[in-house]
This record gives sequence, C-alpha cells and structure tokens, in this order.
Amino acid sequence: MKQSLGIKLSHGLTMTPQLQQAIRLLQLSSLELGLEIQGALDSNMMLELDEDENSATQPAVEPPDPDLNGMDCAQATAAETLPEDLPVDVAWDDIYDSASYHSHNGAAAEFYPDEYRDHSAENLRQHLLAQLDLVTLSVTDKAIAIALIDAINDDGYLGEDLEEIGATLATEFEVETDEIMAVLHLVQTFEPAGIGARDLSECLLLQLAQLAPDTPWLAEARLLVQQCLQLLGAREYKRLMKQMGLGRAQLEQVIALIQSLHPRPGSQVQEARQEYVVPDVLVKKTGAVWKVELNADTVPRLRINHSYAGMIRRADNSADNVSLKNHLQEARWFIKSLQSRSETLLRVASCIVEKQRAFLEHGEEAMQPLVLHDVAQALDLHDSTVSRVTTRKYLHTPRGVFELKYFFSGQVGADRGNACSATAIRAVIKRHIQAERPEKPLSDNKIVELLAQQGMQVARRTVAKYREALSIPSSSERKRANLSLS
Repeated sequence: MKQSLGIKLSHGLTMTPQLQQAIRLLQLSSLELGLEIQGALDSNMMLELDEDENSATQPAVEPPDPDLNGMDCAQATAAETLPEDLPVDVAWDDIYDSASYHSHNGAAAEFYPDEYRDHSAENLRQHLLAQLDLVTLSVTDKAIAIALIDAINDDGYLGEDLEEIGATLATEFEVETDEIMAVLHLVQTFEPAGIGARDLSECLLLQLAQLAPDTPWLAEARLLVQQCLQLLGAREYKRLMKQMGLGRAQLEQVIALIQSLHPRPGSQVQEARQEYVVPDVLVKKTGAVWKVELNADTVPRLRINHSYAGMIRRADNSADNVSLKNHLQEARWFIKSLQSRSETLLRVASCIVEKQRAFLEHGEEAMQPLVLHDVAQALDLHDSTVSRVTTRKYLHTPRGVFELKYFFSGQVGADRGNACSATAIRAVIKRHIQAERPEKPLSDNKIVELLAQQGMQVARRTVAKYREALSIPSSSERKRANLSLS
C-alpha cells in the first residue's frame, strides 16, 4: 500500500465556551437561572447587580413585529462602555475542552459535555436519556429515540402518535413509521418496566414480558390484559371466570399478579417535590393588541463593576492582572449570554402569542396546530433552539399560566381545509361529554359523528385515546357510575 499526503476540506463547527454557555443558559428554568446568576456573582468580582431604578423598566412588544431582531428585551446590560479589543492573555480554549457539532446529510446531532447537563433533580426524561447514552445508535435513530423520550409524559406513557412524532422529525430526517416503531421497541426495554407504552394494556404487557417465564399465572395474566382488561376494570368477575375458564381462586391469583404491576411506571422515577411556577413571560391585552414582555423579576440586571475593571493594566502580564482580565472577559460573556437568552425567549414567546391569538381570545377549542419547526422557520432559528427555549419556561396569560410547550399541538384531520389541533379536539370532546345526558352517555362512535358535523375528521381510536388522556371513563363505565349514584 502506497502512503501519500493530501489535503481534505470539511465543514464543521467548534462550539466555543461562549456558545456552550449561551446554550446552557437558554435551557435553564427561571429558578435554575437564578442560582446560576448568584453563583456567577459570588465567583466573579467583575459582576454586580444593576440596581439603578431608571434602568429597570422593560419595554413591551406588540406581536406581530416584522423586525423581531430589533426588540429591546435584554434583562442584562452589556458593557458598551468597555473596549471590545481589551487584550486577554489566557484564552478559554486553553482551559476548557470544547464540544463538537457534527453534521450528517444536512441533519445535526449535538453532543454536550456532562458538566453542561442539569443535575439539580433526577426526572424521568434524564433517567431515560442516561440509558439511551449506553446504546450505540445511528444519528437518525438517536434523534428518533430522543423525540420519543420527549413525548413520554410523567406517567410514563407515549403522549403523541407515531405519525405526529414523524412529522416533527421530518424537517431534519426522512423516517418511516416502521423505523419509529423499531426505536420505540428499544425505548420500551428501558427501566422502569412499562415505559413508553401507548395505553394501559401495552404498559402491563411490557411489564409482564420482563417477568421470569416460570412466573405462576403469567400466561393467564397476559391473556387477560390482552383481551379482557375492560371486564377487569368494570369488575365483571363472573364474566371473566366464564370467558377465561378459571375458577374464583384461580382468577384471584391472576388478578393479584396484575395488581403487582405499575399502571403509572413513570411515577416511580419522578421526584415527589412541589414546585412553584414563576412565569418567565407576561402577556396581556391592551385594547385590541396583545402585548408580550419578559418578567423582570426572574432575571436580575447585571453590569460590570467599573472599579475593578479600572484596575486592569494593559501591558501588565503579572498573575494578578491576568486574573483580572480573565474575570472581565468571563463577565462580558456571561452578560451577553443572558442578553441572548432574554432576546431569544421574548422572540419565541411573541411568535407563539401571534400564532395562538385565537386561543387567548376564545380558549382551548380555538387552539391552532403548531409545531416547533413553524416557530423556528418564522424566526430563522434551529428547531433545537426553539425546543430549549420553550422547555420549563412559562407564559402568564389571562387564561392562566402555561408552559410554552403547551401551545404546540399536532394537526388532526379536518375537512373543508380547516386545520384542527389535537388540543382543540380534546376540548371539544370534553365539552360534548360534559353536556351528555347522564342516563345515555355518548359512545366514542357517537362522538366521532358529532366531531364530523363540525368538520373534524377523527378516528374512533383517536377519540378513545384523547378521552383516556382526559381521564374520562368509557360510556359504559360512565353509565354504570350514574346508575349507582341514582
């Protein structure tokens, strides 16, 4: 084999410490950001609180604004009076190893050092992502797995259809439903057992599949869960015994095995801790205009301590002077990262308010279909940036406080060109059930007909899934409950 030298050009992006810091601040909640700011104030002499009352006023923004980049929404004051070319003798690249940004077929997969992850509290998503890190997957399959994990709710169930997840991934990856299903099967092998199920039956079957094959009554329990779960929920024990060919004592053993399983596997991981939600963004209506502004109480205003900055001597290379220079550079980067976070948060929140104005005016039934890519495209941002800025960030509206992710809802089939969101469909289903006659509850098929009359084409299984997500029993169970109360 002949060896030779050659030159190869390739595109890549090395994430600088400044970019790493900006990304890390972007995904922090208001509580975590407050702790981060306090830590920076304690460790960096160049930073101080800006307690000037005249600078505390925060201008409001009226969406839609054609020039969102020009909005004055910074919570932190950049040190404009300091020269940008102040020499710094020690570069951050000499101190920290920078992470990399890899690209494959136009799709990006980002890898961040463990030190930039949030370790403040173990939650289900972190628990699943930690297990995902132990599996070797392609870039596409890992993106699918992350999307699936993001769609798993606190109870451990997959809260979105595979088609909706596929639509979210379609902006970056070409994936088929079979590929998503294959990765879902992988995620369903993670702990706790039963995770990633789409309904109670699948959740229990996943847990039964992990039991030893010689577990007593395992086959009977699997058969009951597959075919007779509704009878068990209705406590129709006589019909169960007849249908399964079991005696009372035998059925009791099978039910005992099923009752040893966890109907809400995600709750085993989630910490039982009470959190107080502080809204990051405020929206209110003034006349006919909805105005959006940042909550000034969530992010203190910072500035450079000019007394310490004035102590820096330009030509002095002593250890003390170099330390002062490094602290000044770090302080500048921190302030700019805070400013970038505030600007991005306000831009995204303003875009969401613009697109979901109907919800603010009329409620859940007017919620419009919206996905991350819609906002990312409107603001010329990456989908992952929108995802970070909408996670654990809250919007205070006249209708209540909502996480920004609440306003994203997949599109459900509708005729006459009308687009309906899943949130709106759920609200309509809830309204119809609340208005039903107690002695004659609406079946899922009847609800499908009522939705069709409103131009909403929804399958019966979709209605059943949304009804269960609302914790509403089936029509037979509702009728039985009404009869027992009468």
